[in-house]
Amino acid sequence: MSENAGGLVAARDVTADRRRGGELRVLLGPKTVGSTSGFMGVAALAPGERIAEHYHPYSEEFLYLARGAITVDLDDEPVPMAAGEAIFVPRNVRHRLRNTGAEPAEVVFHLGPLAPRPELGHVDTELVEQRGPS
Repeated sequence: MSENAGGLVAARDVTADRRRGGELRVLLGPKTVGSTSGFMGVAALAPGERIAEHYHPYSEEFLYLARGAITVDLDDEPVPMAAGEAIFVPRNVRHRLRNTGAEPAEVVFHLGPLAPRPELGHVDTELVEQRGPS
């Protein structure tokens, strides 16, 4: 996507990134709206699905659970979350998101500040099984 001076981006217009599990969509970020301080998006997780463990050496992450029930593992410590709850993930804290409920989950995330280069912003600490077509 090219820079969007107006800043309006619809989730339906952003291709899902499935490399780490779930469906992640960065809605507001350097590539979509030219932001320079961080980025924001949504993650969708089917029941039993997860986003693989990782950490951010330059960014703090803010998570808001809009729908469903998930468990966020923070440095291997499970933290259950219900819809309407939010959690803060400090820099360098390993974390993964697991849909531990019976319904699809939708998580809003924001990270900031940005890493000096995009490839430095996210460090994977486990592999995720790729799901085949349903």
